[in-house]
Amino acid sequence: MSDVITPPARVVAVANQKGGVGKTTTTINLATALAVIGKRVLVIDLDPQGNASTGLGIPRSDRRIGIYDVLFDNVPLEDAAIESAVPNLSIITSSVDLSGAEIELVGAERREFRLREAVANSALEYDYVLIDCPPALGLLTLNALVASHAVMVPLQCEFYALEGLSHLVRTIERVKRAFNPNLDIHGVVLTMFDKRNNLSDMVAADVRGFFGEKVYDTVIPRNVKVSEAPSHGKPVLIYDMRCPGSQAYIHLAGEVLRREKRLCA
Repeated sequence: MSDVITPPARVVAVANQKGGVGKTTTTINLATALAVIGKRVLVIDLDPQGNASTGLGIPRSDRRIGIYDVLFDNVPLEDAAIESAVPNLSIITSSVDLSGAEIELVGAERREFRLREAVANSALEYDYVLIDCPPALGLLTLNALVASHAVMVPLQCEFYALEGLSHLVRTIERVKRAFNPNLDIHGVVLTMFDKRNNLSDMVAADVRGFFGEKVYDTVIPRNVKVSEAPSHGKPVLIYDMRCPGSQAYIHLAGEVLRREKRLCA
């Protein structure tokens, strides 16, 4: 077990091994909402698909140095971070090279601590670092969990929502015991909520019954503007500030900050 390193910012991994639950959407829009109210935010795109990079409008030609170089070539975060079009919001991009990272990490020295040490050694000053994790509980997600203070879990309001969630919770507990004793679940955010569908209410009730106060009061509605925004390379808060999805992420950011105050107290 390594000595615990305290990163220079609050680091939150956005994780769920199930795909299509809104991890990337939550990451970039929560980051945007925090940046808009004056917080300095860094997004780390740890998903080989690179959707967070695309969603923040970073063209592939500008992704010459990214998180792969940080993990494997010891490139400092400050050399990999690039500013997005949103003031106060930077991103470390993903690239196709990251698709082989799981295999490369297997034999790597201190493979679980690569990201934590990079964040801890960074000369950049941020209030929040949000890590968009891949839809798997492999070594990339493990790096994110070891590097983070807390985990945010997006959960889609659908029939299979709770399937596999117990596996994620057990993984978080194992990481907490073995590598990162300060890791905790920051909260569960319900996504793709359809108020016209009774199933959404049933799933929400089940999740709140299981996680209690860990579930945020804010729910993210199913909203066409949220789905359209990435194709324009913009967070939905920039694409359409007035739509229900944007308003939900603004409320979520406020709730996250209030929860942060309680945690720090």
